[in-house]
Amino acid sequence: MTNKKFMIGIMLIISVLTLAACTNDNKETGPNEENDENTEMESSSDEGMDMEHSGSGEVPDGLKEAENPTYEVGSKAIIETDHMEGMKGAEATIVGAYDTTAYVISYTPTTGGERVENHKWVIQEEIKNADDETLDSGVEVTIEADHMKGMEGAEAEIESAKQTTVYMIDYTPSTGGDEVKNHKWVTDSELSAE
Repeated sequence: MTNKKFMIGIMLIISVLTLAACTNDNKETGPNEENDENTEMESSSDEGMDMEHSGSGEVPDGLKEAENPTYEVGSKAIIETDHMEGMKGAEATIVGAYDTTAYVISYTPTTGGERVENHKWVIQEEIKNADDETLDSGVEVTIEADHMKGMEGAEAEIESAKQTTVYMIDYTPSTGGDEVKNHKWVTDSELSAE
């Protein structure tokens, strides 16, 4: 009888330890899963596509630094646009300023899914085989930027073009969360002085 009680006791201890281990696993992965969902929701833009928050800071070949940008590198500005949740009203640090042509495009992601309408911005240097000439509305192009999942290599249609200064920025979302580094792109009209 004592042997039987001893075995039952051991089984109970093993069961409790197993349950405790499962509970710890859930506690460790739960917040990460929740954060992943929040990040995905915060990063979604343009018909639910995932915008890449931070970038490498690399710029396309041939992109020229702006000679007299409204917002100089190292200065701060307020973001007045909402390409992604948490952008509008956030304080931006200017990381780079470049003179180029910025395009609004519509495209179907290479990863499938719904067509993305009126995405801002892709620049001249991120369009395959684009010369220096501004492309007209309706022109079909291939995108070389990877701002969003399924963008690189996608066939796109030019919706509009704008000669402007584009900025690469760092900012902390106004909704909270980690700092976004090297976000591409915002334009002069999408920023305001502090």
